[in-house]
Amino acid sequence: MSLFNDSPPRLPVPPPEYDSAYMSQMLNVLNLFFQRISAIQPIRIAQLNINIDTLPTDADLADLRVGDVYRDTADNSLKIKV
Repeated sequence: MSLFNDSPPRLPVPPPEYDSAYMSQMLNVLNLFFQRISAIQPIRIAQLNINIDTLPTDADLADLRVGDVYRDTADNSLKIKV
């Protein structure tokens, strides 16, 4: 699950006064961390409570994004826009 909508910042290269090997390793770890938190990942949820009265319906389908959950009023089921 991404916390941000934009890509992570690229960290600057350390100046030569610092231990280059150490700083490079630290920047690589930080860059990996930023990539992981901004990546789209599946979420496993043990319990999920949804109020179906507040969900969009199939009438709103054109305005929904791919992956949004909506209620199909024809059979009163939950569906995901693909």
